[in-house]
Amino acid sequence: MPLMRPLDPAFPIDRQIAIDATSIVLVNLFTLDKADEQTFLDAWQVDAAFMKRQAGFISTQLHRAIGESPTYLNCAVWESTADFRAAFTHPEFRAKLSAYPSSAVASPHLFQKVAVPGICVA
Repeated sequence: MPLMRPLDPAFPIDRQIAIDATSIVLVNLFTLDKADEQTFLDAWQVDAAFMKRQAGFISTQLHRAIGESPTYLNCAVWESTADFRAAFTHPEFRAKLSAYPSSAVASPHLFQKVAVPGICVA
């Protein structure tokens, strides 16, 4: 099971999923040992397939850092925190976490779009 290290220690994922919000984006930064990359990718693929079948799931995209850094970034779009909470706390999903390599550290955080006039729409 990957170690969970919050992006914001004052507001970890368990506090975030308790807030009702719509149109959310999960950003999850993963760090791991280079030797564990294939094991990580295999575990993430199983996770993503599970999440894809859950209510409120919209999309996901995994990104790898450029160069030799075994760092990955997952961005997943969900209809609501309620939908994400149901999937994230589901016993089947929690059981799958044991497939991640012991070197993996996950830093999940939830976000919402911000409107910036003339630049970004919400």
